[in-house]
Amino acid sequence: MNNKKALGRGLESLFNNESLDFDQIEKKIIKEANEEEIIEISLNELRSNPYQPRKVFDEKALNELAKSIEEHGVFQPIIVKKSIKGYEIIAGERRVKASKLINKEKIPAIVREFNDEQMMEIALLENLQRENLSAIEEAYAYNNLINKLGLTQEKLAKRLGKSRSHITNMIGLLRLPNSVQNLVLENKITMGHARILSKLENEKLILELTEQIINENLSVRELEDIVSTQNYNKKNKIKKGKENKNLEYKYIEEIITEKLGTKVKVSNKKIQISFTNVNDLNRILEIMKIEE
Repeated sequence: MNNKKALGRGLESLFNNESLDFDQIEKKIIKEANEEEIIEISLNELRSNPYQPRKVFDEKALNELAKSIEEHGVFQPIIVKKSIKGYEIIAGERRVKASKLINKEKIPAIVREFNDEQMMEIALLENLQRENLSAIEEAYAYNNLINKLGLTQEKLAKRLGKSRSHITNMIGLLRLPNSVQNLVLENKITMGHARILSKLENEKLILELTEQIINENLSVRELEDIVSTQNYNKKNKIKKGKENKNLEYKYIEEIITEKLGTKVKVSNKKIQISFTNVNDLNRILEIMKIEE
């Protein structure tokens, strides 16, 4: 089955664009689907997208979604791909998990065909643009796309609407010991902490500082101060000079970035907040408690 027939008229062109938007892809599939194409599929026949980057799902958020589904039903069909046995979830895994929590037996779905590259990109896009991934989950997803699709960091950044430095910094987290990566996954240390630790050469030192972060509840700024004032051997030296003069701004950038889950820049008495699409903007406004 060729992509044009499988994905819908014009949809294949979205994957050829320099920048991808998950909402465009999902909306186009749903808009072009006939009523006959929306079928009820047994939840037992579904399995996760093998390229799903998310390892940990927010139980509270899933329970809230489950309650909504119980009261109002599944608002939007999931998108799946037929596999050798059953179906693989392309988009909508949270809806599937929430439906299972309330013991639903079936869920509305649209069946479409995708190649491995498209499945990887969609799985990452849905999580990046709709649900925040942990820093480590995001890093592994970027690394998998680069390795399996043969992309450069620059090309991947353009396709995902991210900066090259963001991709580089995230992938750098994978140099951390597994035990430290697990602490990031468990939200016991933040991405800000992890990024500073990832620039250090000595694994023993990384583990010692990690323990200090947890035991003394060190902030990102406090860790930055410790690393900057000690003669540590770093893989990528923390920049001196002008950046050190603006350490207060850098720390504020870290705080806002952690809070909003998006790139933030503070300079020239301005705060610049990046967003990928309208849904991402609405998510940020909701976090900031700003009503449209």
